[in-house]
Amino acid sequence: NLEDIKAPDCFYVERKLRERMKIPVFHDDQHGTAVVVLAALVGTARLLRRDIADLRVAMLGAGAAGTAVARILVAAGVQDIVGVDRAGVIHAGRDDAAEEPFSWWVDATNPRNVTGTLDDALDNANVFIGLSGANLVTPEQLERMAPDSAVFAMANPNPEIEPELIPENVRVIATGRSDYPNQINNVLCFPGVFRGALDVNAREINEQMKVAAAHAIASVIPEEQLNEEYVIPSVFNDEVVTAVAAAVAQAARDTGVARRMAEGTTPLRVPTGSNT
Repeated sequence: NLEDIKAPDCFYVERKLRERMKIPVFHDDQHGTAVVVLAALVGTARLLRRDIADLRVAMLGAGAAGTAVARILVAAGVQDIVGVDRAGVIHAGRDDAAEEPFSWWVDATNPRNVTGTLDDALDNANVFIGLSGANLVTPEQLERMAPDSAVFAMANPNPEIEPELIPENVRVIATGRSDYPNQINNVLCFPGVFRGALDVNAREINEQMKVAAAHAIASVIPEEQLNEEYVIPSVFNDEVVTAVAAAVAQAARDTGVARRMAEGTTPLRVPTGSNT
């Protein structure tokens, strides 16, 4: 498990370790964040009765976490993502379009060829995902989004916009903080992901395993309990680890990276506790 490696170095380090090692390599700052963001998006889409493939997503931040989030959203079927960094919208005409990680963004996102600033990316967007810095977004900018939209403002300790300032066209709000509803926290991901990978002696943790983990996290919330303040489970929910581990192990088997079946492994024991 890798932690606290800045972009773009983290992409090189992780890639080289995967090439050289026969065990899973997982940069939590990238992939743990990505899995939990996708889980929150799946929960939001369920609440809004929307297909995630039809959502327009605007993202602020194209570093390690932002790029990993965009990658998993594409893998999960999101078709319209517009990324923005300090230089503006990421598009093929930028001078840095051939550099890592922007070359991936150019190839895989922005199908409408949006240019300009965050304002342009937010026009009629259904979801805003912030992985940047504090107080970079204004209420007026979010008013450009579609009705019943969602804002995931995840800069820590202070989000891109304080939840109290978010306008009424936004229906779902998530942050990285525990003092607001819908906390997007990596701890929902990595214990179950590693448990599942270890149970089947997986060679790697691939994108399908991460997508499976996200859907497993989202599935913990029953349909009748979904609401604007509960689209992602609490970090104290004791069903999450077992659900994620089972889904990850199955995805590893399905994609041919499991080196043993789960039979004969020690069943996971998780202490009982709060399901809130």
